[in-house]
Amino acid sequence: MAYHRPVLLKECIEGLNITSEGTYLDLTFGGGGHSRKVLEKLGKKGRLVAFDQDPDAARNAIEDDRFLLIRANFRYMRNFLRYHGINTVDGILADLGISSYQIDQPERGFSFRTNSTLDMRMDPSSGRSAIEILNIYQESDLVRIFRDYGELNNPGRIARAIVRERGVQKISTSQQLEQVLGNLVPAQSRSKFLAQVYQAVRIEVNEEMESLGEMLLQTADYMKEGGRLVVITYHSLEDRLVKNYMRSGNLEGEIRKDFYGNTESMWKLVNRKIIVPTEEELRENSRSRSAKLRIAEKI
Repeated sequence: MAYHRPVLLKECIEGLNITSEGTYLDLTFGGGGHSRKVLEKLGKKGRLVAFDQDPDAARNAIEDDRFLLIRANFRYMRNFLRYHGINTVDGILADLGISSYQIDQPERGFSFRTNSTLDMRMDPSSGRSAIEILNIYQESDLVRIFRDYGELNNPGRIARAIVRERGVQKISTSQQLEQVLGNLVPAQSRSKFLAQVYQAVRIEVNEEMESLGEMLLQTADYMKEGGRLVVITYHSLEDRLVKNYMRSGNLEGEIRKDFYGNTESMWKLVNRKIIVPTEEELRENSRSRSAKLRIAEKI
């Protein structure tokens, strides 16, 4: 199956600081590009456990005794690690957001570039689709989504236009949605505006921020001392959450100190400056353009 090349591959592998006999997690398996490179670094006793909620990812499963693919959202990491008897890991990798493969499948409804049914579920078998959210949510909830997840300047007008249209007919395709938005779509920045609208709906559909927060808070419970947490983000909302957690050990980014004035965090930053793709990678892989890599080590 044609997945695009993994983003920041060299930097992620270096960031994980892999030991040959260690146990590692790839929480966003996708096409398996990162996982295959991790396995190359592992010895016979090493182990890699991967997660992906998209059923299509299972077609890329790697035939290797050291590899296990779990078809589930990474927010359920604790449950599955407990089930498989894994108490500690040496490193965790997460490449967040949507994959190029998912964008390129019109029937999944992730892209505004082709007319398709508005689904947007990373796991098509569960949860509410974008159609349900756009046609059922209260106007106030739509405003919240476009304001908080799309960071759009006119969330109220967008929500009102949707509510007005769905009173006449159900909104179910990307073409319909763009027509509904009409003159709200700026001619000079159409793609950016629509990308923000789609991002907002997709995050709500997949409960992405809640899932990310739940996952991050579980990582310290399983990471060995000296183990690395390596995370690639693609937009400011998820990057802010990851930054807060790595710096403070909590999602709010609140620096808490003990009686002696020492910062109470179980992580130390490996890269204080965000790692971004090289010019060469940007030329070869356009998906990497907004990628930001953060690395923290368990202390």
